[in-house]
Amino acid sequence: MDLPSLALILQAALSPNPDQRKAAEQSLDQIQYAPQHLVRLLQIVVDNNCDMAVRQVASIHFKNFIAKNWSPHDPDAQQHTISPADKDIVRDHILMFVAQVPPLLRVQLGECLKTIIHSDYPEQCPRLLDWVKHNLQDQQVYAALFVLRILSRKYEFKSDEERTPAYHIVDETFPHLLNIFSKLVHVENPSIEVAELVKLICKIFWSSIYLEIPKHLLDQNVFGGWMVLFLNVLERPVPLEGQPVDPELRKSWGWWKVKKWTVHILNRLYSRFGDLKLQNPENRVFAQMFQKLYAAKILDCHLNLLNVIRVGGYLPDRVINLVLQYLSNSISKNSMYTVLQPRLDVLLFEVVFPLMCFNDNDQKLWDEDPHEYVRKGYDIIEDLYSPRTASMDFVSELVRKRGKDNLHKFIQFIVEIFKRYDEAPAEYKPYRQKDGALLAIGTLCDKLKRTEPYKSELERMLVQHVFPEFSSPVGHLRAKAAWVAGQYAHINFSDMNNFRKSLQCVVSGMRDPELPVRVDSVFGLRSFVEACKDLNEIRPMLPQLLDEFFKLMHEVENEDLVFTLETIVDKFGEEMAPYALGLCQNLAAAFWRCINTAEADDDADDPGALAAVGCLRAISTILESVSSLPQLYVNIEPTLLPIMRRMLTTDGQEVFEEILEIISYMTFFSPTISLDMWSLWPLMMEALADWAIDFFPNILVPLDNFISRGTAHFLTCKEPDYQQSLWNMISSTLADKNLEDSDIDPAPKLIEVVFQNCRGQVDQWVEPYLRITIECLHRTERSYLKCLLMQVIADALYYNPALTLSILQKLGVAEDIFNLWFSMLQEVKKSGVRANFKREHDKKVCCLGLTSLLALPADQLPVEALGRVFRATLDLLVAYKDQTAETAKEEEAEDDDDMDGFLTDDDDEEEENGSDKEMGVDAEDGDEADSNKFRKLAEQAKSFRPDDEDDDYSDDDFSDDEELQSPIDDVDPFIFFVDAMKVLQSSDPLRFQNLSQTLEFSYQAIANGVAQHAEVRRVEIEKEKLEKASAVANS
Repeated sequence: MDLPSLALILQAALSPNPDQRKAAEQSLDQIQYAPQHLVRLLQIVVDNNCDMAVRQVASIHFKNFIAKNWSPHDPDAQQHTISPADKDIVRDHILMFVAQVPPLLRVQLGECLKTIIHSDYPEQCPRLLDWVKHNLQDQQVYAALFVLRILSRKYEFKSDEERTPAYHIVDETFPHLLNIFSKLVHVENPSIEVAELVKLICKIFWSSIYLEIPKHLLDQNVFGGWMVLFLNVLERPVPLEGQPVDPELRKSWGWWKVKKWTVHILNRLYSRFGDLKLQNPENRVFAQMFQKLYAAKILDCHLNLLNVIRVGGYLPDRVINLVLQYLSNSISKNSMYTVLQPRLDVLLFEVVFPLMCFNDNDQKLWDEDPHEYVRKGYDIIEDLYSPRTASMDFVSELVRKRGKDNLHKFIQFIVEIFKRYDEAPAEYKPYRQKDGALLAIGTLCDKLKRTEPYKSELERMLVQHVFPEFSSPVGHLRAKAAWVAGQYAHINFSDMNNFRKSLQCVVSGMRDPELPVRVDSVFGLRSFVEACKDLNEIRPMLPQLLDEFFKLMHEVENEDLVFTLETIVDKFGEEMAPYALGLCQNLAAAFWRCINTAEADDDADDPGALAAVGCLRAISTILESVSSLPQLYVNIEPTLLPIMRRMLTTDGQEVFEEILEIISYMTFFSPTISLDMWSLWPLMMEALADWAIDFFPNILVPLDNFISRGTAHFLTCKEPDYQQSLWNMISSTLADKNLEDSDIDPAPKLIEVVFQNCRGQVDQWVEPYLRITIECLHRTERSYLKCLLMQVIADALYYNPALTLSILQKLGVAEDIFNLWFSMLQEVKKSGVRANFKREHDKKVCCLGLTSLLALPADQLPVEALGRVFRATLDLLVAYKDQTAETAKEEEAEDDDDMDGFLTDDDDEEEENGSDKEMGVDAEDGDEADSNKFRKLAEQAKSFRPDDEDDDYSDDDFSDDEELQSPIDDVDPFIFFVDAMKVLQSSDPLRFQNLSQTLEFSYQAIANGVAQHAEVRRVEIEKEKLEKASAVANS
């Protein structure tokens, strides 16, 4: 297509007529992969004779096409690759035009360059660096800097060998860059265009030193050349001419941006490379040089810079914040503190403290947009730019590191403000200074709570200086009083009436006419709920509190609101039952509002998104608190179903974990799983197949609940067919060679859930599941996954030993599988602990699987195999008993407040001997070598811990699924073993006799011990049943 025709289609894409627009978009889609289409788009973008609107549309299409197709991530997109010839033309020409096009188009071409450079440099762009060097010395300086900025940004966060190209870029370009920088700094009456060039140089320098100082800059003379220029920029006042009047435009003005980037760079050099404590040996020389020559000079410049605001001048908030960060970092270093000290009082009382006080901008925002005032006050991103937050951090660091010199005089200063405020008539009270003083007291609460004489005076301070402000005519003081009261809610009140008064005032603040006061009161309330030792202080207020919460949640999306609500629910537990439905309904409504706001704003950092997560977390806390009242779940379900349905789609990716937790509660604690809840199963399966594989461990829990608590429906329903759906998902997961082993772990756990919950009812699935399990077992190298897959075979044997054994023989793998299993059971680490089947659950599953084989007739299990299985089972039972005993002992130690949780050496020895004798092993009874061997084996099992240093099980391998309930929880492996042996003895006495006679003495002793322990367990289990029945009857 020729250029005029393409320009017409682009013009039509701007048409107010939707049909014309749609037709144009379709035409563009059809021709986008035609040869030279990309080149023609670029020609239109750079054509000065073309209509600007058309050029802009062309630039957007150009950018989007390059982003999608230059280096496609999707293998399916490979068929639409851009031809090498077109790529070459674009690479060669885009560099020439990037500086020539208007800023509106430069942004789009810059994004294209970024994509191209990130994909192609250095391999496909061998001449790019030469082009940059040439143009740094020519007339195209801006274009060269623009491209160099993109190049340096590519390597900003790269480390080690990945940074090698970045060092080459620095070596080749920084000498030219320094020369340009020097000329620009010495320009008389510089224009705003000069500021733009200096800003680009600063950004290039920043990216190049962000993680590591390049060797080029380790040369003291070279680095000194740069520092002279940075200090010049730092010290020189910005030009007055051309500064915008509008505050928002002013802070983004080019020369203030230059100042910001300069301070940013000097802070980075100081905090990352100028601290001797942080340096590796090769950079230590640089750190010493920086400390000696520059650190104090920068500090001096920074103090001069802050002096501007002391005398009423202007500094952007971000610059103030960065300067104060530098000063805070200097406090702990003796040499820097010495420089700071003579000017410290002026800094502290005339710069830092005024920044902590309520100001005109605060008042304007409070009056005109209280919602924005609240958002800014609770936004952690705002803290990065806030002079007030930086001032609070400076004061905290000062009293923490140099408290001896400064705490007393700072508190004296605050006390003087309190005194002046109290003495002044109402119309002359320094309200804003009082606000700053309260902020300071709240900020220093941790220090003051630990330090005498202040510690003893805190309660009096609250009564005298904070309580009166709850009824202040000034809204921001009422808000600050609520916040400070919350900071000190945990102190030991000598008069509990003061605690009660403080609490009541904060609760009253939730009904204040001013929104920020209400929000700060809720924030303060959380501390009171946490600190409250007698819940009767709050219990009578609960309905009123919740009512205020709901009103506030309708007004504002704030994460801290939800945190406080969670704290209340957590504290009151089952007492929340009467309010549970109302709470869930209000939280659900708040959640939908947050989601709608986030979608409308399309802003990833929107506080509504954080508040949405908080709402779901609070719902989970409520569900947990009323878990003993299953009927409530039936009432709550209709409120939560729409949220669960919608958020199981891609719309819910940001809250998927929280949604799955709610589904887990709903499927576990409800009296039964409703058909509405079953409708979530297909959604989870779709998500898992499409995008949610990282959430498989979370999805495992509700799927387990569906199968274990809705077994009949799982087995009988055909529309949809849940058994087939589960097989499709598990088989595709286990067969997917592109998945990490850790992504696969939940699949064998789910097969276990099926075999254990559906015994005798899923015979048709045993062979398919075994086949896919064995295929995966042959592939995997990771021991934890191997154990899980082997446990599937154990579960299948427990499900039906004869059927499973016949399938393994049919597949021709029986011998290999058992050889692998036995070798895994015997494998130990260097430390002597078992290498595999480490959890109690693992050992139990293996015990039940192996024991199930023992009762099989001789034609199915030959005598030599019987003996091998018998011995392996006994060894496992010993290890299982030792591990359960160890767990019980640890739990007892945790529960026992009077004990340290450690046995003495004598007790320990007695414990071991007792354990051995109970299991029928005694050195005096026979072969001592076998006895010692057994004792060693028992000790190995006993010393098992999941975090062995030479262990390749990760922490994730011991996840929440350890806590899942299972049908085998009620099966005692010792009784199961003894009963199986009784079946063998009665059905085939001769086989039983042969087994007994061929056993080594040590195994005969263990078998006797197991038999005795089984009888003990029968008595214990019977006793537990009676106790449970009695408890139920009494309740």
